[in-house]
Amino acid sequence: MNLLRTLATISSLTLLSRILGFIRDFVIARTFGAGMLTDAFFVAFRLPNLLRRLFAEGAFSQAFVPLLSEYRNQQGTEATRQLVDRVATVLFLVVLLVALLGVIGAPLIIYVSAPGFADEPDKFALTVMLTRITFPYILFMSMVALAAGVLNTWSRFALPAFTPVLLNLSFIGMALLAAPYFDPPVLALAWAVFIGGLLQLAIQLPALKRIGMLPRLDFAPGDPGVRRVMKLMAPAVLGVSVAQISLLINTIFASFLTSGSVSWLYYADRLMEFPAGLLGAALGTILLPSLSKAHTADNPQEFSALLDWGLRLTCLLTLPAALGLAMLGVPLIATLFQHGAFTATDVLQTRQALVAYSIGLIGLILVKVLAPAFYARQNIKTPVKIALITLLATQVMNLGFIGPLQHAGLALSIGIASCLNAALLFRGLRQRGDFLPRPGWAAFTGKLIVALIALGLTLWFGMGKETDWLTAPAITRILHLSAIVGAGMTAYFVTLWLLGFRLKDFKRNSAT
Repeated sequence: MNLLRTLATISSLTLLSRILGFIRDFVIARTFGAGMLTDAFFVAFRLPNLLRRLFAEGAFSQAFVPLLSEYRNQQGTEATRQLVDRVATVLFLVVLLVALLGVIGAPLIIYVSAPGFADEPDKFALTVMLTRITFPYILFMSMVALAAGVLNTWSRFALPAFTPVLLNLSFIGMALLAAPYFDPPVLALAWAVFIGGLLQLAIQLPALKRIGMLPRLDFAPGDPGVRRVMKLMAPAVLGVSVAQISLLINTIFASFLTSGSVSWLYYADRLMEFPAGLLGAALGTILLPSLSKAHTADNPQEFSALLDWGLRLTCLLTLPAALGLAMLGVPLIATLFQHGAFTATDVLQTRQALVAYSIGLIGLILVKVLAPAFYARQNIKTPVKIALITLLATQVMNLGFIGPLQHAGLALSIGIASCLNAALLFRGLRQRGDFLPRPGWAAFTGKLIVALIALGLTLWFGMGKETDWLTAPAITRILHLSAIVGAGMTAYFVTLWLLGFRLKDFKRNSAT
C-alpha cells in the first residue's frame, strides 16, 4: 500500500468534509451570529464532542487499533472477530451509561463547564436543553470509532474518512430548512448533532458486514483482549486528548469573559482544525496501523523510517498553513463568516484568537504523528506523564494570559502547550532509540525556511489593507482571497521545486 497515495485519498475526503464544515459554519454564523444563542450551543456541544474524542477518536482508537492489528496478524480471523464482538459490547454499554448520565445530569454539567452562565437563567436553561439533545452523540460516535478502527486495520480508509461529511450535511440541512420550525431556532442545531451521529453510524455497518466484522452482542468484560483495551484506554484518555480537555477548561474561563468570547474561540478553532484535520488526522489514521505492524514484526528500522516520513511531511505542509492562518486572519474570517449577524467586530476578535492558535498548529499536528508511535508499542506511561505536564502548563498560562489578552490568551495557552506536548513526545522517542532521524534534516530545514520566506512575502504584498476586507463586497473578498492563496501556494511549492524537492521523494509503502 502506497502511504502517500493513501494520505492523498484520506486528505481529499477530509477536504470535502472541511469544505462542508465551512459551509456549515457560514450558515450558522449568518443565521445566528455570535452571541447568547451560539454561546449556548457551542458549550452544549463541546462536552459531547470532547467525550467523543476521549471514547472514540482519542483514547479508544489508540488502545484498540494496535491490539486489533496484533490479533489479526498473530491469532487469526476467529479470535479477531471475537475480540471485535466483545470490545464492541462493553464499549456500547459503558458509553450508553455515560450518555444517560449526561442527559440526566445536564444542569450540573453546565454549571461546572460554564459556571459564568449561571448568572443568566435563560442562557443557562437553554444550554441545558441543548446538552440533553446532543449528549447521545457520544454513543453513536463511539461505535463509529470502533468501526473505523476495524476498517482502517483492513486498509479500508476511504469510508471512515468520508463519514464526517454526513454530520456537516445534517447541520446545513437543519440550519437552512428546519430552524424556523423550532422555538428557539437554535434547537435545530442540537438535533442536527443527533441526526448526524446516527447517520455516521448507519453508513459504517454495511462495510463491516462485507469484511465479516459486523459486531455481535457478546458480553465478556473479563476477556483478556477486552481487559487489555480497557487498561490501555484509561490512561490514554489524557495521553491523546490534552488539547480537548484544555479547550473544555478554556470554555470555563471564557464563560466569564465578554459575551461572544466562546463563539470567537470556536470560529478560530474551526479554521485551525482545517489543516489539523486535513493532515494531522489523516497522518495519524494511516500511521497507527503501519507502526503497529512494524512493531509486531519487530522491525525497528521500518518503525523509525515511518516516523521520519511523517515528521517531514508534517513540517512541509503544516508550517506554510500556520503562516497563512496568521497572516490572512482577517481576509479568511471576513470572507467566510462576515455575513448577516456576524459583524466586523466579530471578525477582529476572532482574528486575535486565530493568530494565537496558529502558533501551536505545528505542535498540534506533530502530536498526532508522535503519539501513535507510543501507542503502537503499547507504551502508556510516557504519554500520560507528558499529558499531565502539558495540562498543568496550559492552566498556568491561562491564568497568566487571560488578563492582558482576554480570549486570545486562552488560545495562546493551547498553542504553546501543543508545542510543549510535541517536544516532550519527540524527546521521549529519541531517548528510547525508537526514532533515529534519517540524514538530510539540516538541508531540508534550510530549504523550508527559504520557501516560507517566499510565501510570507507573497501573502504580505498580496493582502493589502485589512480594513478593506471588512467593507468589500462578498464576491470581491472571495476572488481576492482565492488569488492570494493561489499565489502563495505557487510561490511556496515552486520555490521548493527549484530547491530540489520532488514528489517521488515522499512516496512510501506501508509496513508489511
